[in-house]
Amino acid sequence: MKDKIVSFCWQHLLLLFSLFIMTVGVAVCLRSMLGSSVISVLPYVFETAGGRGLVPALTIGQYTYIMNFILVGGQILVLRRRFEWVQLFQLAIGFLFGTLIDLNMLLTAWLAPVALWQQAITQAAGGTILGIGIALEVRCGSVTMPGEGFPVAVSQVTGIDFPKVKIVVDTSLVVLGAAACYLFFGAWQWHIIGIGTLFAMLYVSVVVRAVGRHLEWFDRLLAYRPGFRRYIYGLARFIYGRKTAE
Repeated sequence: MKDKIVSFCWQHLLLLFSLFIMTVGVAVCLRSMLGSSVISVLPYVFETAGGRGLVPALTIGQYTYIMNFILVGGQILVLRRRFEWVQLFQLAIGFLFGTLIDLNMLLTAWLAPVALWQQAITQAAGGTILGIGIALEVRCGSVTMPGEGFPVAVSQVTGIDFPKVKIVVDTSLVVLGAAACYLFFGAWQWHIIGIGTLFAMLYVSVVVRAVGRHLEWFDRLLAYRPGFRRYIYGLARFIYGRKTAE
């Protein structure tokens, strides 16, 4: 039982690391001003609208969590009795993801490319970092992110291959984002949905596949079992010893 707890904690510590890498990529893509990554299109639209008083003034991370909550709800509606309640853990993962986006937006506040070539390099860097983070997150083998969980649910019910469903879902998010732009601003917002968004849709998947072929080191790291028990027991003895002495 103790070994399982240690294994679970280690796995999800590495998952947290992977989510941090992913959200660095998301934030850098946003800073490029050429268009956000797909998962951030709708949150970015609503965050911008919130800054103009058109909707509640929440952060991109907070709107990301709301979107993830809706995606998990969609899984429940699609799968019904086939929905595994352990997948509600996606809400916790989605909350961490949104929180880390806000953190990394603060950490990348200094990044403000102006020239087109600077923006292009920033977008490419963001897509690369995002792809690396996704490859690591998938390797962790925990519950999926809501953005992948919903297409998986639709694929299970319809029998359509996951990659095809994923493309449809991602495209739908971009279309909804474009519609929201016209609803709130009356015009297309190129810094939210631009050439960088299309680039990310194509490029990130290439990075994920390329990185996924070279993650033997990460598999070994996942299999490693740190001596948490030794440290925990040592700390407990230290605390207990102090109380006894007092």
